[in-house]
Amino acid sequence: MYLNPEARSHSAPNPPPPGDGAARTFHAGLPGYAPTPLTELPELATELGVGRLLVKDESSRLGLPAFKILGASWAVALLLADRFGLAGPLDLERLRTAAAREPVVLVTATDGNHGRALARMARLVGAHAVVFVPDVLEHRTVDLIAGEGAEIEWVDGDYDEAVRRAAKYADRTGAELVQDTAWDGYERVPAWIVDGYRTLLAEIDERVTPDLVVVPAGVGSLAQAVVTHYRGRAHVVTAEPDSADCVRRSLLAGRPVRIRTGVTSMAGLNCGTPSSAAWPYLLAGLSGAVAVGEEQDAAAVADLARLGVAAGPCGAAALAGARLLPLDRLGLDHTATVVLICTDGAQPLAPAHGRT
Repeated sequence: MYLNPEARSHSAPNPPPPGDGAARTFHAGLPGYAPTPLTELPELATELGVGRLLVKDESSRLGLPAFKILGASWAVALLLADRFGLAGPLDLERLRTAAAREPVVLVTATDGNHGRALARMARLVGAHAVVFVPDVLEHRTVDLIAGEGAEIEWVDGDYDEAVRRAAKYADRTGAELVQDTAWDGYERVPAWIVDGYRTLLAEIDERVTPDLVVVPAGVGSLAQAVVTHYRGRAHVVTAEPDSADCVRRSLLAGRPVRIRTGVTSMAGLNCGTPSSAAWPYLLAGLSGAVAVGEEQDAAAVADLARLGVAAGPCGAAALAGARLLPLDRLGLDHTATVVLICTDGAQPLAPAHGRT
């Protein structure tokens, strides 16, 4: 693992301005909005030797089994506002009216939940979604994305290759790219997505003040939001599959590295390159990064289910990672409050129609 206990008091480079609450106001107007549960699990607190352990359960967020809709919806709202010159507070009705003026195509690459979230948002505003998926993605996951009305484009390659293909498609067709990872020249939309994730963190703050937050990391955008939000107040540690631990390996190298990924049950974390926008914050602000194995993650899924949290493999990675942390090296003891962000829930099976 990677540890940097001094990061808790870091000063992030070029910190973003504090959120003005506009994203949460927008989210509150979406169908089915409610704060997701923050579930206290004393049994796990005792196991880890801390005072309190709570799970932010994103297994049902705005009708989807993951937190991703928070970032995707806010980014789409701001894209449409920019495209159609909308000023003032945004809501679905204004976005639908604007999108009805001319055809709008939204495109992204995904390894799971982000693509489904974008497809759902496209359907809500009356746009068309095109989603590029790597060939290692499970067919049932792709079926769920297609079920939202998205056009699916299979890619012979990994998630990074799917991102490149989606970006080329947007350049060629004029579609709006809504990607949750950044690179040089593409930073604005990923920043909006990160801003959308702050709704989740504001909900945590209304209930508890954590000393440690453990968050699953793919390209690092959610971790960026967590680091910037809790700067100087709490340790932040990421958890990743040991077959796709691009954040941990980059931190150990002291620079962003691209790794070759394999197949993992934690499909939403199967990313080989950290987001360029997230990277400075991760380097300065992460107190640790842990790589977890498939068996460790499966045990965390089972234990959370037994305790009433229907975590998916990605969400359970937070518990698997917390179990590997030497908490004393972070200065944490029996009085500490730990929050695990369970980013997704166990997803229902969909008919496996296969590649088409």
